[in-house]
Amino acid sequence: MTLFAPIYERVLLWSRHRHAERYLAAMSFAESSFFPIPVDVMLAPMVLAARERWVRLATIATLFSVLGGLGGYAIGYGLFDAIEPWLRESHYWSAYQTSRNWFDDYGVWVVFVAGFSPIPYKVFTIAAGVAVLNLPAFLIGSLIGRAGRFFLVAGLVRAGGQRFEDGLSTHIERIGWAVVALVAIIVAWLMMRG
Repeated sequence: MTLFAPIYERVLLWSRHRHAERYLAAMSFAESSFFPIPVDVMLAPMVLAARERWVRLATIATLFSVLGGLGGYAIGYGLFDAIEPWLRESHYWSAYQTSRNWFDDYGVWVVFVAGFSPIPYKVFTIAAGVAVLNLPAFLIGSLIGRAGRFFLVAGLVRAGGQRFEDGLSTHIERIGWAVVALVAIIVAWLMMRG
């Protein structure tokens, strides 16, 4: 994808920089409220470069992502009127509307699923603020979902090494869409049962 390829390449360069942990923290924070590239593309090469630090790196990604999620919640809670025109014109509008409907039906479980899956977590953090979702529940759902995702990625990269990273970068689009399809199937099944 030519739109995201330059950003992806920049993130890969950041992952090998001497201040990489700071970049990981900043990217994790930003990705939860506005940045379009998933944290995994920086986390994976960082773990590969320093496998013994995989727990530390996954922890940094988790904590700063949850803090960024709070930022997204604050945007939705206090600034939604200001960002709504931009959101309507962006490709995130339909995802935002879907997230609002899911909050009505499933509450905090949506935050957990969005935190774990490649669904744009930022859309759900903003929608949670607009919906004034219970803040402690939002934090717990975010922490569990984000930790599950980042520790899984870091653990798999640690175990799989260079071969795993090569496969991830080659097939990231297919993997991401497969997970989105799986989540959609689960949500559809839950809606049909309810």
